[in-house]
Amino acid sequence: MKNTKRLKAFFIVIVSFLFLSSSCGQTLQKGKNTSSDTETVLEQGTTKKEIIVAANQTDKYLKLFKDKNVAVVANNTSVIFRRNSENEDSVHLVDSLLSLGVKIVKAFAPEHGFRGDADAGAKIKDEKDPKTNLPVTSLYGTNYKPSADQLKGVDIVVFDIQDVGARFYTYLSTMHYVMEACAENNIPFVVFDRPNPNGHYIDGPVLEKGFESFVGLHPVPIVYGMTIGEYAKMINGEKWLKNGIQCDLTVIPLENYTHETPYSLPLRPSPNLPNDKAINLYPSLCLFEGTNINAGRGTETQFQVFGSPNLPRETYQFSYTPVPNFGAKSPKYLNEECYGLDLTETAILGEINLNWLIDAYNASDSKEDFIKHQSHFDRLAGTDALRKQIIEGASFEEIKSTWKTGLGTFKNIRAKYLIYE
Repeated sequence: MKNTKRLKAFFIVIVSFLFLSSSCGQTLQKGKNTSSDTETVLEQGTTKKEIIVAANQTDKYLKLFKDKNVAVVANNTSVIFRRNSENEDSVHLVDSLLSLGVKIVKAFAPEHGFRGDADAGAKIKDEKDPKTNLPVTSLYGTNYKPSADQLKGVDIVVFDIQDVGARFYTYLSTMHYVMEACAENNIPFVVFDRPNPNGHYIDGPVLEKGFESFVGLHPVPIVYGMTIGEYAKMINGEKWLKNGIQCDLTVIPLENYTHETPYSLPLRPSPNLPNDKAINLYPSLCLFEGTNINAGRGTETQFQVFGSPNLPRETYQFSYTPVPNFGAKSPKYLNEECYGLDLTETAILGEINLNWLIDAYNASDSKEDFIKHQSHFDRLAGTDALRKQIIEGASFEEIKSTWKTGLGTFKNIRAKYLIYE
């Protein structure tokens, strides 16, 4: 009888485990984890070895904070994942560190804010975090770089923000300026590494000198195939900080991760990247931000559709109407019907696709107005060559061939800083 009960209990445990393992969703909610909270990697529906993010590895970093005044650069993705007997959930890094007795004296907020709910491009104000009462200093308002005064009394700075592997994602620039400030003020800088969901490929034009901006500071391609920790090592090692200075850098690495590991983000990394599909299409569709095309802002399929009232209805039969929503209070073509393409069923990309951009330019009823914001387009591309090639009628294949030399040079640089296979 006892053996029967034990056998029955064993099967219940197994069934429960399989249910949890197969419950990884693909929609990333506002501040809510609807994928696997333990960041389990899935491949063809089978549970693989669990990725353990740096934040969860407290044994590797708590000793660094002993008797130190700690500042944290964080947003809504800065979480520690935890599991109990009934379910899985996550707790913000700051809340967790405080509960562990770490003396956090302040937080710094990037674009979209400390809790990650501000519109793209919206200026972030200094505030007090209502949950912890910590002072939160904006790094996307009056200054991108912490001042010496803002770092006064800080002994060590921790950076823990989810990246998506695209050069124009502004959290890279935030990290650069914080590293620079730490180097200038002799403050150690610690990066908690997280997986790159677009880490499986490298592609796009390499940013050229003269096109540096907050949407691209470094001579890297649009898609660079590195984690945020590896990227920090490259910034430091290549002496890309002001005057070639270097900071005292520590990277807390991931466990069980490679660049080929498929990875589904459990939290939306910013308001307009709601799911895995948007994140995968983002490097290809973000260039539309410099044109007169709407890239899905004002819909629930941001960076999975694109359109404009200026595209021909007979060619682009899919339509949608942008309205105010989470992450886009005033989207391009507000309340106007846009004609374009629905890419929600597109296969996973392993390269940048420029055909959508080129075809839309060629189909546009006003080519002179298509690249509406030339300087912004060039900053996103990292060069003015792409804009000129499109206007001159170059094909995707012809444009891509011009990236080869730059990509080869970058890959040699990248190889020096890789932590993972």
